[in-house]
Amino acid sequence: MNKSELVDAVSVGADLSKAAADRAVNIFMKAVAEALAAGQEVVLPGFGKFEVRERAARSGRNPKTGEVMEIAASKTVAFKPAKAVKDAVAD
Repeated sequence: MNKSELVDAVSVGADLSKAAADRAVNIFMKAVAEALAAGQEVVLPGFGKFEVRERAARSGRNPKTGEVMEIAASKTVAFKPAKAVKDAVAD
């Protein structure tokens, strides 16, 4: 599912115009991104949890040359699905 398909689903499910559904989806995505950037978790009961995780610095290899190189520490977004979502996917 891409964004336009999500907007269509929200439009039909919430009985909104496509423009209103698009605004709602954009506001949701912006709110999630801002909360994660501020270091907060985003918990959606029955759906899952978005959180920022730290990745430690580590050594790696350049696949082309085989040279050992240092990979810098970084942050990444992780999603942990709720049981209902896991069960829906498993069916």
